[in-house]
Amino acid sequence: MIKKLLTATLVLAGLGLSAQTVGKITDPVEWINPLMGTQSKPDLSNGNTYPAIAVPWGMNFWTPQTGKMGNGWAYTYDADKIRGFKQTHQPSPWMNDYGQFAIMPVTGKLKFTEDDRASWFTHKAEVAKPYYYSVYLADANVTAEITPTERAAQFRFTYPQTDSAFVVVDALNKGSYIKIIPEERKIIGYTSKYARGPLPSNFKNYFVIYFDKAFTIAKTWSGNKLNATDLELQSDHTGAVIGFKTKNGEKVHAKVASSFISFEQAELNLKRELANDSFDATKTKAKAIWNKTLSRISVEGGTVDQTRTFYSSFYRTLFFPNKLYEIDANNKIVHWSPYNGKILPGYMFAGTGFWDTFRALYPFLNLVYPSINKEMQEGLINDYKEGGFLPEWSSPGFADIMIGNNSASVVADAYIKGIRGYDIETLWEAVKHGANNEGPMTAVGRKGVKYYNELGYVPYDVKINENAARTLEYAYDDFAIYQLGKALGKPESEIGIYAKRAMNYKNLFDPASGLMRGKNQDGTFQSPFSPFKWGDAFTEGNSWHYSWSVFQDIAGLSKLMGGKEKFVQKLDSVFTLPPIFDDTYYGGVIHEIREMQIANMGQYAHGNQPIQHMIYLYNYGGAPWKAQYWVREAMNRLYHATPDGYCGDEDNGQTSAWYVFSAMGFYPVTPAVDQYVVGAPLFKKVTLNLENGKTVVINAPTNSADNRYIQSLKVNGASYDKNWLSHSALQKGAVLDFGMSATPNKTRGTSENSFPYSFSTAK
Repeated sequence: MIKKLLTATLVLAGLGLSAQTVGKITDPVEWINPLMGTQSKPDLSNGNTYPAIAVPWGMNFWTPQTGKMGNGWAYTYDADKIRGFKQTHQPSPWMNDYGQFAIMPVTGKLKFTEDDRASWFTHKAEVAKPYYYSVYLADANVTAEITPTERAAQFRFTYPQTDSAFVVVDALNKGSYIKIIPEERKIIGYTSKYARGPLPSNFKNYFVIYFDKAFTIAKTWSGNKLNATDLELQSDHTGAVIGFKTKNGEKVHAKVASSFISFEQAELNLKRELANDSFDATKTKAKAIWNKTLSRISVEGGTVDQTRTFYSSFYRTLFFPNKLYEIDANNKIVHWSPYNGKILPGYMFAGTGFWDTFRALYPFLNLVYPSINKEMQEGLINDYKEGGFLPEWSSPGFADIMIGNNSASVVADAYIKGIRGYDIETLWEAVKHGANNEGPMTAVGRKGVKYYNELGYVPYDVKINENAARTLEYAYDDFAIYQLGKALGKPESEIGIYAKRAMNYKNLFDPASGLMRGKNQDGTFQSPFSPFKWGDAFTEGNSWHYSWSVFQDIAGLSKLMGGKEKFVQKLDSVFTLPPIFDDTYYGGVIHEIREMQIANMGQYAHGNQPIQHMIYLYNYGGAPWKAQYWVREAMNRLYHATPDGYCGDEDNGQTSAWYVFSAMGFYPVTPAVDQYVVGAPLFKKVTLNLENGKTVVINAPTNSADNRYIQSLKVNGASYDKNWLSHSALQKGAVLDFGMSATPNKTRGTSENSFPYSFSTAK
């Protein structure tokens, strides 16, 4: 009898747990897991993230460093040891870092090289929050804590009783400087280490560190040699060790700030952001900043796991591009230029690749945080003035990686979505310049622009890699330029060419396969052709992934594929085909291939950006219920607030922005138009608190694991049959009422009048 009662209790408890939903949240930052995506490695990415201890868009982040200094895999969940706590600006392990340095407490023997000072740790004695990090370092018997501001941070080290308590500062290699000033309990230094360049020769990240305890030991070091006499050192790889006697449980505090401008500016940043605040005061302020920033979106009625996943993804959308600007002694906004090395007025941001983030991250900012994107647009103006082109990847200056000219989309979408108050005319000149010129490196401007402008495509046989992908992206970027020009009232004589080029995608459509295919200079298609071949004519994907990259004219693509029914069948094929691949272009399986292969979703490769919008295209073919099904499948299968919680590289907030948009129930398939394409909301209620004071409430009270299909939609009380929502209408405030069901409604949203925007059918 007791056994039966116990079994029944466990069953009921299990049912209650699975059915449990989360109500109104007052402390959203506590739902975030910064370790989501950290169980990654070069050959399999589950996010390729690190726990960023920072405030939104801060100039500096901090992270525990488990990898070797200079290794892009800064923190990996499966690691056993921490080598230091690194100030980082790293957007991606593939991009690596710049301006980094590290701090590490040790005890006992004076150990300063990264291997000697490394300490075992466990996640059981680790606390990771956006605004606070704590870990027990077993070898040192020290608990280390960090809490951040935009350009500064506080550390708190709890030591055992010892006469050999130390703090190691590592300014890293590639040129660094360190100076210990014992009478001020202070260390200053700079690092000039960076991974992506070239950068001006005066690139430095200057740092200052103040301690609240006098030093009994002060030594500098270079490489693996301790310097017994000099408290100031400049060499390839410098560092410092300071030491003191501590009582058991004694807490030693360090205040740290840095600047890309000067030591004086670093001091100013420290005084302005930390002042006389205690560690706990800084921690309280950082938490408040996070909760205020996160309060723009609140979700209710999801499961515990869904809520955690939502806020953990939301967190990742709030970092990049991050601030590269500072505030000088006269309270003026200034920046060090990664293009010419000068200290100049105005905004500057860095650390994002537009190939990733034009798709959803920037549209997300335009909807939820337009004022920060206004600053980013002003930063782009300075990029152009100082560098001669808009960046396509900045880290912190031009980085020669990835393809496309997607700065055009980033600029156009911001203006079309209503952001104002900056010099749009200079940006108009910048996007035209980028569209018609090759840049100082392959990834800036347009590689192959002469071929593209003359032939309408970048040829396969002229030794320009990823040519078909370039063509498709250039065509969309031309559309974005046309849209911006139209919004600015530019004459047709100036902008008509971009409207014409926006249709260049048709030049690569192969009727035989019904897919996009590379084309030779003489007009013949590349041969042989395998739609499963990754790379070659495409970028980190194959033809099945890139053929949908006609963001501007899905109706035109549907027509090329044989009309709505065949278009939907083609979309279905992505999921029904086996996950076969041809990796001969790369000479081996790259991690993006492996992530597609193991996901059990056919050719759908959500772990990389080119196909992430594809699910929403069912709305253009009269089968919106299929979008509703697959959006929920992707959210359920591919995202979890766990260390392996992404299905590929997170990439500067893009893959997270896909989830946040999709959980709200819509997605920006075509940036630079005033529309979002409807999917299906994940939660029973979402409240979007817009920056202008208006509110968008998304109600789906019957939402559940089974009820993923839209039976009906009302907008402000009126029945609504469109498969899209207007950005400008949402900006006025709105109430969306979704009726959700376990069975699809195969009549709603099926007529062409309900389809989203396409360039060729726009009236």
